[in-house]
Amino acid sequence: MVETRKRVLGEEHPSTLTSMGNLASTYNNQARWKEAEDLDMQVIETRKRVLGEEHPDTLNSKNSLSVTYKNQGRWEEAEDLDVQVMEICKRPLGEEHPDTLSSMNNLAIT
Repeated sequence: MVETRKRVLGEEHPSTLTSMGNLASTYNNQARWKEAEDLDMQVIETRKRVLGEEHPDTLNSKNSLSVTYKNQGRWEEAEDLDVQVMEICKRPLGEEHPDTLSSMNNLAIT
């Protein structure tokens, strides 16, 4: 599906990026860490460029990469991403917004 969406919709289309993120999650669930990480990184970089650093989809992609790191025991890298997401959420949303609280929870879990 990812390749079809890339071909039909383009590599930067939101549906293509969602499919790529879903495939990365599948790789993560299969313990295919390198493939999950590479795909997550690709999605993050594209979303940052197209949507911006503070867009919820970009932040969700960073959270997905953090989960991949946690599953591998790469705690410091996961923590760094979780802190980034939390700090970015605080700026536009404030400390009591549900997305900010969720990002704080993700950091606490790490």
